[in-house]
Amino acid sequence: MQAIDVRLDDGRVLRAYDSGADAANGADAANRSGAAAGPVLVWHHGSPQTGAPLEPVLAAAAARGIRVLSYGRPSYGGSSPNPGRDVASAAEDAAAVADAFSVGRFAAMGASGGGPHALAGAALLPERVTAVVTIAGIAPYTDAFDWFSGMRSPGGLLAAREGREQRAAFAEIEEFDPEQFLPADFEALDGAWSALGADVAASEAFGNDGLIDDDVAFTRPWGFELEDVRVPVLLVQGEGDRVVPRRHAAWMLSRLPDAALWMRLDDGHVSVLHTVPDAMDWLLDHAH
Repeated sequence: MQAIDVRLDDGRVLRAYDSGADAANGADAANRSGAAAGPVLVWHHGSPQTGAPLEPVLAAAAARGIRVLSYGRPSYGGSSPNPGRDVASAAEDAAAVADAFSVGRFAAMGASGGGPHALAGAALLPERVTAVVTIAGIAPYTDAFDWFSGMRSPGGLLAAREGREQRAAFAEIEEFDPEQFLPADFEALDGAWSALGADVAASEAFGNDGLIDDDVAFTRPWGFELEDVRVPVLLVQGEGDRVVPRRHAAWMLSRLPDAALWMRLDDGHVSVLHTVPDAMDWLLDHAH
């Protein structure tokens, strides 16, 4: 695993990771030019995490010859802050990371808070992003349905709707509510996805700003419309998710021009990540 600091034109730094060109048979200049090369996936992490790729993601990708790039969004895992950022800003950041590793075209996958940011690249970088998977991804804020309905603990997002100052104040009293998770979620965290819990814990060293800015961005205009996403999109959703309710995925399905939905009847917000290997197979079949 190679980790570098990608320096951007605006002076910011993104801490970025590359699972290695060997996984994609040396996809570099050929990938940049659009010629045939091994597949590359940009992984967009959840909220909060460090941005380092998780072992189950790396293992599933390696088994399929997929090269994984990832990075910490602003204020996460050693990446510089980007005050006032919106979801759309992730498109340029992901492009800068891909450029730093000499990658031209790539698929994108985002889990939970990473889902919107994966969609940003598809909407704004149509010449580079080939297909997208979102897993338990949150929908753009809308009055078309009760956006908060079904969320066990919506306090952070409710505060974010009031503004960043209010969201930061809520972070001072925020506590984890275990009722957000199903038994299947805790089983996943104790087993195959233990790396997720460890990474969330590691992210605490970098403070709350990344999570605060994510929540504010989710509840404001994203900077693009779902109808702008013209590449194939797979939405994966747990029926029992109490963090991002199923209605979010169903509403996005109705708005995205080329989308499919896998509804996982027995899964919650974490256990739905067991679909990552199958979702990678879907990407290999649908990326163009």
